[in-house]
Amino acid sequence: MRAALVVVAAAVLFGSASAEAALPPVKHVFIVVMENKNYDETFGDDSKASYLAKTLPSQGAIIPNYYATGHLSLDNYIAMVSGQGPNPQTQADAIVGFRDVMPGNIGPDGQAMGSGVVYPRTVATIANQLEEKGLTWKGYMEDMANGPPEQSKTCRHPESNASDPTQDAREGDQYAARHNPFVFFHSIIDFPTCARNDVDYTQFPKDLTSRATTPNYSFITPNLCNDGHDEPCEFGAGPGGLESINIWLQKNIPMILASPAYADGGLLIVTFDEAEAEGGDGDASACCNEKSANTPNAGALTPGPGGGKIGAVLLSPYIRPGTVVTQSYNHYSLLRSIEDLFGLDHLGYAQSPNPGAFGADVFTRPEGLPAPRLRMRVRPRKLEVGEPRKLRIKVNHRARIRMRGVCGRRKRTTNRRGRLTLRHVVAHRKGRCRLRATRKGYRRATKRLRARVVSS
Repeated sequence: MRAALVVVAAAVLFGSASAEAALPPVKHVFIVVMENKNYDETFGDDSKASYLAKTLPSQGAIIPNYYATGHLSLDNYIAMVSGQGPNPQTQADAIVGFRDVMPGNIGPDGQAMGSGVVYPRTVATIANQLEEKGLTWKGYMEDMANGPPEQSKTCRHPESNASDPTQDAREGDQYAARHNPFVFFHSIIDFPTCARNDVDYTQFPKDLTSRATTPNYSFITPNLCNDGHDEPCEFGAGPGGLESINIWLQKNIPMILASPAYADGGLLIVTFDEAEAEGGDGDASACCNEKSANTPNAGALTPGPGGGKIGAVLLSPYIRPGTVVTQSYNHYSLLRSIEDLFGLDHLGYAQSPNPGAFGADVFTRPEGLPAPRLRMRVRPRKLEVGEPRKLRIKVNHRARIRMRGVCGRRKRTTNRRGRLTLRHVVAHRKGRCRLRATRKGYRRATKRLRARVVSS
């Protein structure tokens, strides 16, 4: 009994034991990052983002005790993809310029020691890890392609040692480089992979149309209006704050949830970079024994060890709707969890056994979605040889229809309402026309019907 209690206590403390025991076969991860909100403001009863605060948690899991790792923005984005802790210049959002981290020597916990914002080639990100394993990734940055004509439409970042022209919103262009973590690593920007994979958000709906074109890892950053950073938005672009967050999520999240990639082992995470950074609402709290080797104060303008309590919402076929996670996690936990799902090593502070990783407390439906019950109706059930007939097929789900037997071999897919009409002629033989409807979930459902073919 005592040994059993020790095992349970370890799993609760670190969160990683359950993760290693039974991780679901997640194939596509989508991360959406919003800006600068305390948990109580976002998820409280009076939240201006009801879709995020109420609707999405009812469809998946909410992690109330999810924490940012520092202030201000940039150090949190960097933590999410590399496990690197904050330093004074990343905490200042690269306001002093696009400068290399110096001296950049790798110290304990895989940390690049010193200060600066562009990490040396020796510092890897999860993007590098995925490429090495033959998996795919993309960063989708809203408005990145809307800069001046002379600036790049992909992998857009300041020139070396130059100031950042994206610190403030511009009319029609509210992209912020400091919210795009991939351009702060020489292991990415020094190679063609950056231009190929760090792209404008307009590419995302196109990639989402099929599993083959959807990356295994998608990191999504809305613009300065839609991520809630500005309130109100510049140039009359919107109300800003949580209201704009809510509008953007209501428009874009259903597109992800309806995608083939999400249905085939998807995981969606919506969180924030940091809590409020200063003033009466400033929150620099932390969890998970967070370390900070390169800064005297991870809270920057607010004294404290971290970036405050922000919360996170996760949706997946492997998460039971309405799940509430009591374990504490942070951005390093997020990185560690995704690395575990894809079988990758742990980078930077994600190496620590505490913060831990998402386990059975998050993935509360490890078996995935149950097989949908298919009901299929076909009219007419009797076909005549040589007579053109409209074969009307009705299924209670969108499904793939396969025809075999004397009707020949055809493959078609019903519309979103599960309807399909085929103009069909049985040319020669009598016999059985077999139809099979399948819908790919996490268990395959099949329904078979036969139509009888007779002579005229």
